[in-house]
Amino acid sequence: MESYDRAGHRLLSRQFGVISAQQASALGVGKNGVHYRTRPGGPWQRLLPGVYLTVSGQPTRDQLEVAAALFGGPRSVITGAAALRAAFVDCPETRRIDMLIPDHLRRASMGFVAFRRTRRMPKMIAATDVRRYALVPRAVADAVDGLTRLSDARTLVAGAVQQRRCTVDELLAELADRNGRECALLRRVLAEVAEGMRSAPECELGDLIRPSGLPRPIYNARLYVDGAFLAEPDAWWQHASVAAEVDSMRWHLLPDHWEQTMARHRRMSAAGIIVLHFSPHQLRTQPGEVLADIARALAKGRPAVGITTKTVAV
Repeated sequence: MESYDRAGHRLLSRQFGVISAQQASALGVGKNGVHYRTRPGGPWQRLLPGVYLTVSGQPTRDQLEVAAALFGGPRSVITGAAALRAAFVDCPETRRIDMLIPDHLRRASMGFVAFRRTRRMPKMIAATDVRRYALVPRAVADAVDGLTRLSDARTLVAGAVQQRRCTVDELLAELADRNGRECALLRRVLAEVAEGMRSAPECELGDLIRPSGLPRPIYNARLYVDGAFLAEPDAWWQHASVAAEVDSMRWHLLPDHWEQTMARHRRMSAAGIIVLHFSPHQLRTQPGEVLADIARALAKGRPAVGITTKTVAV
């Protein structure tokens, strides 16, 4: 690393070795010095116009985010997937960093930075070093706006809510503040959540059942026997004592999770419930068989005796 004064070292340490041309100038490195250091084989890398990495190697996520923040300026805010990852929300990996900027600013997206001009700059943010992040509800909505597949939107929203990084009410409030033409996917996913579905596979099960003519189940109903909690199946048909569970391979790779599923199955079966298990793969590749299995179970089933239900908000 270059021999800067103590303030320069602190700055580069705080910014993961990323520096702007303006900051470099303040440290005594002018245009010629920057040009020399960014020559082919030189010690610096140009990440964005006027933003440089002062170490060699592939830039890390932190370095890319700091570079984006310096390039966007002091009024820019990181949103979308990058903001969600910073809040420890599971989301698809992408090198692109979405940045909110005030509507009156004219900044062209470049490289890995995508600017989104808005009249709704966040009133509250999470900040660290030079990076400013949108809070999770705004970041989720912005990320969903950039998606085209319903399944991806479902996964993103369900993950944020299930990880308790935001609530459905917060997402609904964000939806109410947005331009309706830009949030059809978010509106649909939140409608599914309001119906009781809490994961992407559950939504896929609902997609199968909805147009099938089968009776509509209660999603994620909490079942009780004599006041004691029994189970919370993904779908529940009270009139036939039938429960359906969508079991993902990812969940069952862990022995403890498999044992929990088996214990829940035993409890429901002992209470007289017909329990059906489907994988997400079966929902997508064998929809007719899934619906036929449910129809046969409903025809065979009988009304639940001694089982009461309670639905809870996500």
